[in-house]
Amino acid sequence: MIKINNELTPFDLSVKLNRFWLLSGQKIRLIDKLYDESKGSPVYTINGKYSTRGWTEWTQGFQYGSALLQFDITGEAELLAISRKKITNKMAPHISHTGVHDHGFNNVSTYGNLLRLMNEGKIPFNEWEKNFYELALKISGAVQASRWTILPAGGYIYSFNGQHSLFVDTIRSCRSLIISYLLGHVFQGEGDIRINLLERALQHIQSTATYSIFYGEGRDTFDIRGRTAHESIFNVKDGTFRCPNSQQGYSGYTTWTRGLAWAMLGFAEQLEWIHDTNIEDAGLFSGKDSIKEIILKAAMATSDFYIESVPSDGIPYWDTGAPNLHQLGDYLNNPANPFNDFEPVDSSAAVIGAQGLLRLGNYLTQNGDPENGQKYWQAGLTVMKALLDEPYLSTSENHQGLLLHAIYHHPNGWDHIPIGSKIPSGESCMWGDYHFREVCLYLNRIIAGDNYLTFYNCVQ
Repeated sequence: MIKINNELTPFDLSVKLNRFWLLSGQKIRLIDKLYDESKGSPVYTINGKYSTRGWTEWTQGFQYGSALLQFDITGEAELLAISRKKITNKMAPHISHTGVHDHGFNNVSTYGNLLRLMNEGKIPFNEWEKNFYELALKISGAVQASRWTILPAGGYIYSFNGQHSLFVDTIRSCRSLIISYLLGHVFQGEGDIRINLLERALQHIQSTATYSIFYGEGRDTFDIRGRTAHESIFNVKDGTFRCPNSQQGYSGYTTWTRGLAWAMLGFAEQLEWIHDTNIEDAGLFSGKDSIKEIILKAAMATSDFYIESVPSDGIPYWDTGAPNLHQLGDYLNNPANPFNDFEPVDSSAAVIGAQGLLRLGNYLTQNGDPENGQKYWQAGLTVMKALLDEPYLSTSENHQGLLLHAIYHHPNGWDHIPIGSKIPSGESCMWGDYHFREVCLYLNRIIAGDNYLTFYNCVQ
């Protein structure tokens, strides 16, 4: 259980954040100089060097988006130029990629950040350039929405496993549908039928909240409030739910912690958006308040489970039901140990989850629940304090990663095990590095009193 530091403030992390951005810039330049992009998108490090891993192309947007986040903080024009050029030359296939459910990762991280920077006046306004970014985001959202499985009540964006498969990760990719909708895009299907992008986004959110999240309401023997299933399986002929499953976790009846973190962050930022929107179409879904209630219930349940089910410093092991956790003794009441001999930690889950905690805490504080708001906010700061120091912050000038001790796919054995160790440790991943930068940018804006960072800042 996280030992929440209730005295910590964002300003207390200022010195650590300054060091973080210095190291971050060094890593971005090192990857740009040494990584061979002809091999594919960089995914994770092996002995400190980024390598690729063919599964789906979902990480390139994080690479180029990282340079944009760095520019946002430091104003390094060189990084902006590099990122713009590579986004123009490399990202077009990701816009039209019909085979993945990750458009909110690849395209919002790149075209979305560029459009946001322009709207915020941090890069010069150019009408054609703005139209280019908007067109990319419009099409990306429509392509994402086309991966659709119909249920008796609603539907969901199906994963790359097929139409039967709902991934909890995709909750954060709903951003692409919402941005496309906000930009006024009209998504048309067979016979010119108009498909409402907002409707699909909200139906996916509701399906994820219903099937991917547990609430302690007796759904099955392992129904613990806030637990998540990485994958939910459906019979596509009649739309009936069949069972929970997992691809990267230990089982469908345990909780893969990065999937949990994706849910925490995805629901928290969708809660912010639905609160801020005045869109009349929300009335299609029994009113805005009912949608907010569904999202808030899921966000609080998952965040509570995270706080209660991870070590005292807020850094989780890769799965809350990992089979050898019992070998670690009283692991929930001590800081995580990435150098143990039994189960790896996943720092990428920590950095994603931390942002979810911060956003949920801020939302509740601003909307009449300061007690719970402080709990989540302070928990998020507690996790960030641990991440911004060794052994999680990568300080070696030769290591290309920024966030150490991340895990990609432990069941498949994809992660590097150092010589002399029994488990993976000491390596980084592209999504972990990106989200580390994103949550640090979030905190820097809070400290500076700058505009609150949201995914929909890119739409004026």
